[in-house]
Amino acid sequence: MGKPAVNIGKVGIWYGGIDALPTPKAQETAQLVEELGYGALWVAEAVGRDPFVSSAVLLSATKSLALATGIANIYARDPMTMSAGQKTVAEAFPGRFLLGLGVSHGHLVAGIRKHDYSRPYSYMVDYLDKMDSSLYMATGPAEDPGRLLAALGPKMLELSATKANGAHPYFTTPEHTAISRDVMGPDALLAPEQMVVLETDPTEARRIARAGMKIYLGLPNYANNLKRLGFTDADIADGASDRLVDAIVAWGDEAKIAARVAEHHAAGADHVCVQVLTADPRTAPTEQFRRLAPALLG
Repeated sequence: MGKPAVNIGKVGIWYGGIDALPTPKAQETAQLVEELGYGALWVAEAVGRDPFVSSAVLLSATKSLALATGIANIYARDPMTMSAGQKTVAEAFPGRFLLGLGVSHGHLVAGIRKHDYSRPYSYMVDYLDKMDSSLYMATGPAEDPGRLLAALGPKMLELSATKANGAHPYFTTPEHTAISRDVMGPDALLAPEQMVVLETDPTEARRIARAGMKIYLGLPNYANNLKRLGFTDADIADGASDRLVDAIVAWGDEAKIAARVAEHHAAGADHVCVQVLTADPRTAPTEQFRRLAPALLG
């Protein structure tokens, strides 16, 4: 389908923790991300704020920053509602809203939402078709803003190129970025997420990294993808091996983190979503955003 109309630049900030901030503080954080020159701010959906409302609130506080969802859960609303939400925000903020969609995870979909999670890929295929055919009788955006899919395995990556405008892989490596580009071809947008820790002490950096990785290591979607990349059960067990930690989380000084981001670009990424992990996840990592900007955007 080709790349989306929204320009998100080469580097953005992925910040799921923005949900924990009071709205005025969240808006200030978005303003800082914009002032520093990052191309996009990525927000998530789990059991917090509605991603469309949150995106509109943050877009209203900024002037040119793009907002992207990484991702909106397709089990959280029906296809017609998802399409209407996308068109509403995209029309209000032309060229600044990019919808990322995903199947989420079984513990959220079946465990919390009580939906059937037996065939997530087939559900996504049908969902996209229904989005495309859904009725919308309001003023829409001047051009199709496009959409990305959360994708790790080959089938979802292929779907990202044929029924969407690209992919947003999460919890991956530059090697996976190269695989994704090969599967999708040259025309789809590829925007992988990259966790980073701005800390040069190996013990402390890996401690922070493991805390940020912990929840994902137990999720089958991510564990299966790690195994496709050559990691073993032993790598994944007991908080992750140093080899796995160092592959998933870039740590060190600004130059080392910039080098990892550059690896993704060299492997075929159009945009890299940088997620900063810190010793205190309750506090917005604005100082790290500032320190990284010259190295990542210069």
